[in-house]
Amino acid sequence: MIRKCLFPAAGYGTRFLPATKATPKEMLPVLTKPLIQYGVEEAIEAGMNTMAIVTGRGKRAIEDHFDISYELEHQIKGTSKEPYLTEIRAVISKCTFSYTRQVEMKGLGHAILSGETLIGNESFAVVLADDLCDAKKGVLSQMCELYKKYQCSIVAIEEVPKEDTNKYGVIAGNEIEPGIFMIKDMVEKPDPKDAPSNLAIIGRYILTPDIFDIIRTTKPGKGGEIQITDALLVQAKKGMVLAVKFDGKRFDCGSIDGFVEATNHFYTKSKKAESKK
Repeated sequence: MIRKCLFPAAGYGTRFLPATKATPKEMLPVLTKPLIQYGVEEAIEAGMNTMAIVTGRGKRAIEDHFDISYELEHQIKGTSKEPYLTEIRAVISKCTFSYTRQVEMKGLGHAILSGETLIGNESFAVVLADDLCDAKKGVLSQMCELYKKYQCSIVAIEEVPKEDTNKYGVIAGNEIEPGIFMIKDMVEKPDPKDAPSNLAIIGRYILTPDIFDIIRTTKPGKGGEIQITDALLVQAKKGMVLAVKFDGKRFDCGSIDGFVEATNHFYTKSKKAESKK
């Protein structure tokens, strides 16, 4: 039922400078795949076939990655290295990619609004590629099942240490099913003493299309940016927004510690898979 997935990918990735000076942070590799490819594969698993990517200056590598490299294909065709392209060929064949630019960096809410022309009037998913998730059933697949039942906007959440609430959007709500909350309040990066809970939003969303009109009238909030949490709180008060504790492990690959942790996790996982062959 959800066909399109939006990837806000216009940020500068300043925490990884100088590596991200000329390379998009979404293209940083965990083992042999860039972060954004993991997100695209998660969206494909959930049944999505249209990837809408909001980029900015210096992000052409993303477009090139999800395209055929005829010179490379010619050079390795018929060699032992050709199988290395199997996964990315499969991704390219299963979905279409469209791009637009976020001219100014005005926050995640503004980035999502910049993608409206690619989404149109339908519900859609949002993936922040630097939140890398590993789960038996992909996080988006879990959220899509919930969307089929409730037909409303949904955010993925996880419990974080109370002292870390100032790094996330944080929700408060009533638990209507195990691990599923009807949101009553949302605060962007609250001080620990002001946080309504320790349930933090991570980079997975399903949004209904009325969110675009709400973002249009949302004033800049925390940090002077247009926050998606502020828009979602308006939506929650008008109707219903759910938060779901997903089943899986999430790595904050926007931080060096999280990136290293993810690399070690996926390396160990790949070695275990090889040993079973």
